[in-house]
Amino acid sequence: MERATKAKQSTNVFSDLGFNATEAENLRIRSAMMRALVAFIRKNELTQAGAAKVFGISQPRISNLMRGKIHLFSIDNLVVLLATAGLRVDLKIKKAA
Repeated sequence: MERATKAKQSTNVFSDLGFNATEAENLRIRSAMMRALVAFIRKNELTQAGAAKVFGISQPRISNLMRGKIHLFSIDNLVVLLATAGLRVDLKIKKAA
């Protein structure tokens, strides 16, 4: 059976989930930053305890990161963790679509 109409999807999954535009954008940015940190930890084959030492935070905090508990991480905190990992955050600002 074919669908008569197909819902238009945005480029932000959080918008698709019903978050307002402001919150969806914040979640999109934090999600990208968290994915980069998780990739760094995996690429360097760090245990959670090892990653905690590298970042100077607790192992349970690393567990929260690895489990994607986005609500526990601010953009500011994620920038600090990325810098500690030797990763640089670039910022581009453009008009919303």
